Amino acid sequence: MDQTTEKMPEETMQNTEENSEKLDLQERVGIVEAILFVMGNAVEKKEICRAMGVTDEELEETLDALESAYDFNRRGLRLLRFGAHVQLATRPDYAVYVEKLLQPVQKQSLSQAVMETLAVIAYRQPVTKAEIEQIRGVKCDYSVQSLLAKELIEEVGRKETLGRPILYGTTDGFLRHFCLNSLADLPEIDFSKISEKLDLEEHELE
Repeated sequence: MDQTTEKMPEETMQNTEENSEKLDLQERVGIVEAILFVMGNAVEKKEICRAMGVTDEELEETLDALESAYDFNRRGLRLLRFGAHVQLATRPDYAVYVEKLLQPVQKQSLSQAVMETLAVIAYRQPVTKAEIEQIRGVKCDYSVQSLLAKELIEEVGRKETLGRPILYGTTDGFLRHFCLNSLADLPEIDFSKISEKLDLEEHELE
């Protein structure tokens, strides 16, 4: 009885490996779609790989196929890929019809101050609160706390200087919020001009 119990995990694992080898691309696409549909929220790629018993390369191939199918047929859903996560979302083209049915309360947008703080963090990360305030020229305690609460930024470490201040960076939630695949998709900004403006203002105050 004990021997059978000890063998079960190994036999189950072997069966899982054999089944994963039999999965063709179409089946994998269907499985990923089912997983993302049931989960609703963003799912880590490594968790999908673990559940399906596939490699990172096989998962990326599957996601490419699923994304292409949605786009080619202009389906009501689309695939969002941001950082290490993936998620199903509705196609923006059909949002007006969904809104008519659900009549949702409009999501409160980020204030100008919060957006400016978020922009500094996104482009200069990892960055401390003092560095953000130096660039913006104003205190940013409220904005940072607001962004942390919305899970758009997170603490990513501490700077090896006096007092070891907290370093902030953006999250995968930030990528999802702005429909970005990665930080490389951010539009380019010439921060040298901003720095020159700040230097000029400081010089005038002296």
